[in-house]
Amino acid sequence: MATTSGAVVLTGGTGYLGTSLAERLLARGHRVRLLVRRAAAGRAASGAEVIVGNALDSVSIATALQAGDTLVHLVGTAHPNPAKAAEFETVDLASIRAAVDAASRVAIAHLVYVSVAQPAPVMRAYVAARAAGEAAIAGSGVRATILRPWYVVGPGHRWPLILTPLYALAARVPHWRPATQRLGLVSLEQMTRALVRAVEKPPASALAIVEVPEIRAPG
Repeated sequence: MATTSGAVVLTGGTGYLGTSLAERLLARGHRVRLLVRRAAAGRAASGAEVIVGNALDSVSIATALQAGDTLVHLVGTAHPNPAKAAEFETVDLASIRAAVDAASRVAIAHLVYVSVAQPAPVMRAYVAARAAGEAAIAGSGVRATILRPWYVVGPGHRWPLILTPLYALAARVPHWRPATQRLGLVSLEQMTRALVRAVEKPPASALAIVEVPEIRAPG
């Protein structure tokens, strides 16, 4: 149940991951505040406080934050693919840089960021943008947890399941096993659970990295 003293603030809180996470946090007794675009306000989880703003603007993000809050940054390009390389810079990277700036000025307690597994042999522009976001966090000094899923399988996001036999085959080859683990699939339930753990158990050090095997961990 809730262990944080401040609120949990979500950017991207009405999206694929955000909706699941907001509902879970509310059920566990957290105070949840969502920074949303006006058009998305109607999709906010029941019980969450809604702040209309712009997740690409640090001043706007700061209006949703108070000292001691936890900020979970979930903004990103929907259904990323190589054709969306420009969006990875203007949305994914721009938004986390704005979030880091806001978090630094407001003195929040903890920043949780959903990055991506790396290194990776594909989606290089996407991985590069997320790695640059991680670098911005590391350079800020804000206490943070970075989660690195590769693909989160759930409603509307199930096509990678056709690759399951290939994953099983690759896992049997010692040379491929580390990459297979790093780039493994996680379920929406596993990802939501890992995000809740990150919120409720901030790292003792300045920065924690959570890879796919840890995301998959039960409990």
